[in-house]
Amino acid sequence: MRHAFLLLGLLTSIVYVGAFFALHQKAEAPHEVSSDDNPPAMSLTLTSPAFSDGGLMPSKYTCDGDNVSPELHISNVPPGTESFVLVMDDPDIPPSVKQTRGINTFDHWVMYNIPGDTHTIAEGIETGNVGMNTRGTSGYTGPCPPDREHCYFFRLYALSGTINFIKAPTLQEVEEAAQGMMLEQASLTGRYERARE
Repeated sequence: MRHAFLLLGLLTSIVYVGAFFALHQKAEAPHEVSSDDNPPAMSLTLTSPAFSDGGLMPSKYTCDGDNVSPELHISNVPPGTESFVLVMDDPDIPPSVKQTRGINTFDHWVMYNIPGDTHTIAEGIETGNVGMNTRGTSGYTGPCPPDREHCYFFRLYALSGTINFIKAPTLQEVEEAAQGMMLEQASLTGRYERARE
């Protein structure tokens, strides 16, 4: 009987000691970071109230309408952004045009040195510096597809600095100059097809 009490006391001591160490380790365990503690950083975003990404562009912004640039909104700007570059081009031009003109895309709009605190580019307004489009003029020239529906790609680049040119640059020259300062980029796609009679 005496041995039974001793054995029972020993078992009770082991249980208490084990419980103590278990609670102590739990208290010192590192805090597990939940996904709510560090929400993922938002990416630079380019949107338009005139059309959704991948949606149809209203004719107002094309050669069939007022041929003015659409309003654009910039959000989730990365820290350190000093300026933006905004370009718009059309890679869906007919193969015959690509061959005769020696181009792969028709460049519709080139802007650079847009101030880094810009959040809205108003309709029909250009800010910063303006480059050359494929027509050989500076400024926006709207969609005017000759054959079928085309996709128009707006690309926005957040830069850590500014870029400068002696004369109005082409889209390619602007994109090449921006490479070394690019923090982040965003895109917006619009579609357009001219009405057929």
